[in-house]
Amino acid sequence: MSTTTGTAPFGAEAQTASAILARLDRLPATRHIWVMVALLSLGGMFEFYDLFMTGYIIPGLVKSGMLTGIAFGIFSGPALFVASTFFGLFIGTFVFGFVADKYGRRAIFTFSMLAYCAATLVMAFQHTGWGVCLWRMIAGIGIGVELVTIDTYVAELVPKHMRGRAFAFNQCVTFTVVPVVALLAYILVPLKPLGWDGWRWVVAIGAVGALFVWFLRRAIPESPRWLLTHGRLHEAEIITTRIEAKVVADRGGEALAQPAAHDVEDLSARGAFSEIWRPPYRSRTIMLMVFQFFQTFGFYGFAAWVPTLIAKQIGINLAGSLQYAFIIAIANPFGPLLAMTFADKVERKWQLVGAAICIAVFGVLFSQQSTMALLILFGVLITLSNNILSYSFHSYQSELFPTRVRARAVGFTYAFSRISTVFASFIIGFFFAHFNGTTGVFGLIAFAMLMVVLSIGIFGPRTANLELEKISH
Repeated sequence: MSTTTGTAPFGAEAQTASAILARLDRLPATRHIWVMVALLSLGGMFEFYDLFMTGYIIPGLVKSGMLTGIAFGIFSGPALFVASTFFGLFIGTFVFGFVADKYGRRAIFTFSMLAYCAATLVMAFQHTGWGVCLWRMIAGIGIGVELVTIDTYVAELVPKHMRGRAFAFNQCVTFTVVPVVALLAYILVPLKPLGWDGWRWVVAIGAVGALFVWFLRRAIPESPRWLLTHGRLHEAEIITTRIEAKVVADRGGEALAQPAAHDVEDLSARGAFSEIWRPPYRSRTIMLMVFQFFQTFGFYGFAAWVPTLIAKQIGINLAGSLQYAFIIAIANPFGPLLAMTFADKVERKWQLVGAAICIAVFGVLFSQQSTMALLILFGVLITLSNNILSYSFHSYQSELFPTRVRARAVGFTYAFSRISTVFASFIIGFFFAHFNGTTGVFGLIAFAMLMVVLSIGIFGPRTANLELEKISH
């Protein structure tokens, strides 16, 4: 056994912490472990609903005139609405990413969900474009905090041998909501049920639905790893014992394997933002900053623009483009589901590299099609590749830093994807208008994916099946 620094004494507290971590990492993947991941994923599901509805309700906002005549700098109309969403996400991840490190995973998971639900519901009742954009930004702050919290929570709760599958399952559950929001938008956005604009119904449904998840939070324990870093060893011991008891019950009373030796972090250390700029974390921080800045061009570049891209390729109306966008959106949960077959068998960094290459290749092929069948085929392949990229980077970024700074490190680097998305919509719109429509858009996306491949492929460390505490050395 060792400490992360190699200098801190391996005293009684460290021995207790090491024993607790070893007990957690040797747990088999039983029903109880998967239930904890599923409950966290339900929180993420409504967060993804809120996030992905951005692209699907814009046609309704435009139709109702809500985005007419509003502008801020280079952003106007729909671009301002999208920018408001991702600027809020940037604030949530960059400014408030640390709160889950300070106040705990469980508390912030609950609070951030309530915050973005409330803000989203208020947005549904706005009657000016400025009001819609303001409350969209406020909701984005809550979503940003939730994104960071869920990633750190999942990484710390599950054993090392199933982290990849846990994140793949998490993303599978969360992405099931994408076809739901696409279908609701397809049905409701062109209409005014009960005299209320369809886009308002889509917004309100997501906000109200997420409130039900709040009641499920009681079944999710605090992260023992977080408790250990805050000197709360007794609480960590109690939670670990409870988890073990439920796992044993899942196994019909069969005893668990004896825990092996386990690395432990320096319990005397207190996390600070400056730590992510010291070796070995500095290179990881810079690598993830580059990765996050460019990955959004492929992920949100396609997801947010797919109705517009389809309409441009074959020339169809609003209802038609939303219908075909819904068909493509159905593929969303299947990317992570596919990834569960290899999530813990293939090194995480190479999964990221492979997914990025596929996005670039399928994107270029998408831009060359003129028939609906082939557009849908390559749209589905891009979607599957995007979702494998998403699952693998959510797992990867949460593995690279010690528990004491995990949330703030993930939040800081993830913030670069949020701010790049603010400008990505504008840049993609520029390429769409001035560089031969979809051909120009996917040329830009291919370049962005090249940057992803280089940053992760050259500088990314190995993480698969390793103790979190060993990776953080």
